[in-house]
Amino acid sequence: MSKLSLPSLAGYAFTASSLDRADALRDDPDALSGLWPQARVLVLDTDGTALCDDSGQPLPLSGRDLGGGPGSAIFLGVEQGRAVFVVEAGAVTVSAPQRVDLRQAAASWSPADSAAFCYARGMSYWHTRTRYCGVCGGAVDFRRGGFIGHCGQCGTEHYPRVDPAVIVAVENQGRLLLGRQASWAPRRYSVLAGFVEPGETFEQTVRREVFEEAKVRVREARYLGTQPWPFPGALMVGFCATAEDDVPAVDGELEDARWFSVDEISSAMQRDIDDDGQGILLPPRISIARTLIGDWFDRQRR
Repeated sequence: MSKLSLPSLAGYAFTASSLDRADALRDDPDALSGLWPQARVLVLDTDGTALCDDSGQPLPLSGRDLGGGPGSAIFLGVEQGRAVFVVEAGAVTVSAPQRVDLRQAAASWSPADSAAFCYARGMSYWHTRTRYCGVCGGAVDFRRGGFIGHCGQCGTEHYPRVDPAVIVAVENQGRLLLGRQASWAPRRYSVLAGFVEPGETFEQTVRREVFEEAKVRVREARYLGTQPWPFPGALMVGFCATAEDDVPAVDGELEDARWFSVDEISSAMQRDIDDDGQGILLPPRISIARTLIGDWFDRQRR
């Protein structure tokens, strides 16, 4: 059997899922009911925060703890023989010492838990945005373990939505293009990104977004890897690219964009440990943005 060849880019959060999504079980409500008592149940608030214990880890809840059956819970899959569901906090009576944002959690949870909650967040967010049919306005009920929304009025079926966006490390003659938005934390810079539009390839989106945001022309782009980004439901598609010798210019989407040298990026990386309060700051290590920067940096130093 041939093996799937995967890009080498790695090290960011939300990708280490060990769940078997068990598609066949979605069509078997009796089986899901039978799995419920022993199932692991993840609980998310509507804002995407996770209900956690005193130590900031996910509440160790089972279906038996919550009682009843799956009801409106979404079936995520099976892990080590145990079913996994997610429920909205408002649908259950649970007391939690704290609620933790998934960005914060990714720095302290196991990679598997972070990935499971990323998946759960994407599904629960889609449910909250699909209560009514976009075709006729009728009420939607969910089937197949929560993976199909069926309109009882017009019969339209709705499926989970993922919003793809490209994110790209653009280089030119040993320099890296970074930009910042006005809403970001002071001094924070990152690689450029943007959502894919209808009728575009990923590579076309790279060229369009980089030119729209920084007036830099991309010559070629190469795919490196992807990261689910549950804020609320994007898929970040990572690229590296080479560009023409253009001077970056911004016109509103970004507050600033410019080329940075290897030495400047090296100093920025050191500020993770010892911030001198002077230069730029880079994205957190949980993000593919930071991994793209690190990948570019490593290639320059070879």
